[in-house]
Amino acid sequence: MKKRFTGILAVLVAASTIVSGCSASVGTNNPKSGDSSGGDNSEEAVVTTVGPDSGTHMNMWSFVELHNTFYGSMVERWNKENPDRQIQVTFTTYPFGDMHNKMIMALQTGQGAPDLCDVEIGQFPNFLQGDIQLYPLNEAMRPYEADLVQSRLNVYSKDGNYYGVPTHVGASVMYYNTEILEKYGIDYTQIKTWDDYTKAGEKLKEASDGKVKLTSVDTGGIDWLTIAMAQYGEDWAPDKDGNVHVKLESVKKMLTMQQGWISDGIAMISPAGHVDLEEGFQNILDGNIASFPKALWYMSRFLNYMPEMKGKIAMAPLPVFEEGQNRSVGIGGTGTVVTAQASNPVLAADFISYAKCSEEGSRQIWEQLGFDVCNTKIWSDESITKDASNQYISFFKTNPFDVLNEVKDEITTLHISKMTPGINDYICTTTLNEILEDGRDVDEALQDAQDYLELEQ
Repeated sequence: MKKRFTGILAVLVAASTIVSGCSASVGTNNPKSGDSSGGDNSEEAVVTTVGPDSGTHMNMWSFVELHNTFYGSMVERWNKENPDRQIQVTFTTYPFGDMHNKMIMALQTGQGAPDLCDVEIGQFPNFLQGDIQLYPLNEAMRPYEADLVQSRLNVYSKDGNYYGVPTHVGASVMYYNTEILEKYGIDYTQIKTWDDYTKAGEKLKEASDGKVKLTSVDTGGIDWLTIAMAQYGEDWAPDKDGNVHVKLESVKKMLTMQQGWISDGIAMISPAGHVDLEEGFQNILDGNIASFPKALWYMSRFLNYMPEMKGKIAMAPLPVFEEGQNRSVGIGGTGTVVTAQASNPVLAADFISYAKCSEEGSRQIWEQLGFDVCNTKIWSDESITKDASNQYISFFKTNPFDVLNEVKDEITTLHISKMTPGINDYICTTTLNEILEDGRDVDEALQDAQDYLELEQ
C-alpha cells in the first residue's frame, strides 16, 4: 500500500492535475504537447511577443506552450479584423506549479499580475475566494454565449459572473480498440450498459485465454469515479454547509464493479497507475487492453504518442449503470482570466473571448489543438466535421463529432471547490490503492476516507 499523505492543503498544486483526470507527467516528457488538462513542466519560462509595437501591449501567462502558440495566431487574426483595436501580447509559458503560485501571489499583493492568464480547472476555485481579483467577462462573452456549452461556462463562474473563458468541453467517451474486439468477435456498438461492458470483458477473457483485458483501471486518477458520480447526479465536493461526502452510492458501485473485474481477470490496474502516462501508452500499444474511458482531448495522445494505432480506435458514448443516465461528463479544462490589474480589461476581455469562443477561434482550437470546442456551431459545420483531411478525423474509425453530437445533451460537469484537489489527492494516494491493489472492503475504505477528510475540511 502506498504511503498516505499527512495533509491536504499542502498538496493542492500537486493534486490539481489529478482533478482534471490527467497527469502532468505527459507534459514533463514532452512539454510542447500539453493540453488544457495537463501541465507544461519545462524548467525555464518561454517568452514570445506577437503583434505590432503600435498596438496596446498586454502580458499573458500560460502553463502550456501550445496554448500560447494558439493565442499568438489569434492575435494576428484579431489585428486583421480590428484595425482600430490593435494589440501586442507578450506570452510567457511557466511550469504549471510556478505559474499558479505566481498568479496567486500577484493577485494577493495587488501587483505583478499579467493582463491575461490561463488557470487550470482544479486551481480555479483558489481564485474565486474572498475579494475576487478578476475582471467579469459577461459583456465580452455575450455575443457568443447562446452557442456555448453552459456547463463549461458555469465551471468558471460565481454569483452570476463569468471569470474564465473555457477552452474545451472535455467530453468523456469510451475508446475501443476495434482490431482486438473484431478479432475476438465483440461488437462494441452493442455495449450500452456497464453490465454489457462486463459481459464483453468475460467474453474477451475466454476468447483470448486471458491474454487481453477489457480495460485498465486507474489508481492515480479519478476519471472512472467522476463518470460514476455524473451518471448518478452525485458529487463529493462540499455541500452548502461545507460538509464533504465521499461515501457515495455511485462511487461505491464503480469501485465494487472494478474490484470484481480485477478479481475475475477481465481488467488490470493501469501501469504506473494511469492510462495517461508513457507506461499507459505502451500498454495500449502492446494490445494488453481493448478499451478505456477518457475525455476527447485524449485524441492528441494517440497522434503524439501512439501513431501506430491509426485506423484501429473507435469512440463511443460511455456505458451507463441504468438506461437513461447521462453518457458523458466534462473532464479537465482551462479557464482564461483577465486580471483586475489589466491595463485595458475591456480590450483584453474582448480579445480572449473572440480567440476562444468565436466560430473562427473555435475552428482554430479544433484544428491546432484537437479539442472539442465549446461553441456548438462548430459541431454541425460540415466543412469542419466532415473534413477528411483533418488529422484527428482521419486517424479514428469513428468521427469524434458524431459521438459529440450524440451525447450533446448529456455532458454534465461536476462542481469543483477549493477542497476538491485535496479530496482527489487522498482518494488517489490511499483509497484507490487500498481497494484496487489490496482488495480492501469498499465500504471500509470509503468510510476511512470520509473520516479523514472530515477532520481536514
